Amino acid sequence: MARIVVADDDADVRMLVALKLESSGHDVVAVENGAVAVERCQAVRPDLVVLDLMMPGMSGIEACRAIRSDPLIASTPVILLTARAQTADVDAGLAAGADDYVTKPFSPRELAFRVDSLLGSEPR
Repeated sequence: MARIVVADDDADVRMLVALKLESSGHDVVAVENGAVAVERCQAVRPDLVVLDLMMPGMSGIEACRAIRSDPLIASTPVILLTARAQTADVDAGLAAGADDYVTKPFSPRELAFRVDSLLGSEPR
């Protein structure tokens, strides 16, 4: 079981992602924005983070950069989950340090597979 922080300002998406990952056996900490995601990451040191790209206040890219700049959590895998699918958006997300980039609409099963892949575990 891995601890995963999920940040999305859309409560429905946040709940969908959390439920899927919890049903896969993970412990999920779900939050509503990037700033809280960074705070929770610093507090709980998760095994992986899923960030929505566009959130009020601190965006997913800004949160990813903040995670990468903190030596205690810098190596935590990050998945950006977003409706922005242009090549420039993907490039910006990966340049900010994201390990993977998943576009909305997304398959919860595919997201769980990518999470397990980054964690180095077998998909459930």
